[in-house]
Amino acid sequence: MPRSARLDAPGVLHHVMIRGIERKKIFRDSTDQDDFLSRLEDLIPKTNMSCYAWALLSNHAHFLLRTGDTPLTTFMRRLLTGYAGRFNRRHKRNGPLFQNRFKSILCQEDEYLKELVRYIHLNPLRANIVSNTEDLNNYRYCGHSALMGKKGFEWQETGYALSYFGKRISNARKLYCEYVKEGIRLGRRPELVGGGLIRSLGGWDAIKKSSLKSIGRVKGDDRILGDSEFVLQVLKEADEKFDRHYELKQLGYNLQSVEKRVCKMFDLSVGDIYSKSREKAKTQARSLFCYWSVRELGYSMLEIARRLGISQPGVVYAVRRGERIAKERDVKLTH
Repeated sequence: MPRSARLDAPGVLHHVMIRGIERKKIFRDSTDQDDFLSRLEDLIPKTNMSCYAWALLSNHAHFLLRTGDTPLTTFMRRLLTGYAGRFNRRHKRNGPLFQNRFKSILCQEDEYLKELVRYIHLNPLRANIVSNTEDLNNYRYCGHSALMGKKGFEWQETGYALSYFGKRISNARKLYCEYVKEGIRLGRRPELVGGGLIRSLGGWDAIKKSSLKSIGRVKGDDRILGDSEFVLQVLKEADEKFDRHYELKQLGYNLQSVEKRVCKMFDLSVGDIYSKSREKAKTQARSLFCYWSVRELGYSMLEIARRLGISQPGVVYAVRRGERIAKERDVKLTH
């Protein structure tokens, strides 16, 4: 069986790092930083990505991201390609801006989310961009200020990270602040960024190339932050998902099969699925079509959006609705 499809694992936590080629600056001024943030503001909702921590430094940046339905590699390619093009035009330069696209560590959430939020948010202090935690509280180009209740960005999910410190928001902020201050004395944390990561061109791609037969090597790979059981489970689920896509396509399932199944369920025509009608039956049919096409057959949201003539965020919401409908009606693509 071929294993060339890109590994995709929605809901997985990643510590993502980008660095300038030859350690050169990727942000020369606040205009560059603001441009980068505006791209995050546009892409994160469209891709159903979650961002819990982030920091922009002059020659590198860190992010703690949970993937949505869009693969991390797709998200980062769109983010970095657009930004690099704008950066080169603005500064009248040519050639690649980033070293090896991006690097990522797959993270075990319960064990490491708090530590990673702290580690990432202390970067401006370690880099002497700010001199103390009071200045860090107000630093615009780091997610720490939003967790401290300062004006943040809608795309940063502050509530989830703070929930690790307490149920009441005021108390959670106090405990988070104390936790961050305790982390200053720990200094740089090489175990959280992984020396072996230098050999990786994107985390997931490198993991994917290691089959389950060679899992012993992968379990100890410092591109993955978590215990062996965690790594095995993630790879097992990703492998099963690939097998499901492959099996359905081998059985002849395609978009036309999904259309036929949905039309039969709702007694509609194919044209009804592609119409802009907001009638309940047609909306539900369209949602199931999106859900089965994306989740069961592995079609990209971009392709489905183009076929239906709607936006990618529209497909994201339709997939969610379709999943609920499938569960409520107890229906599957296969009979």
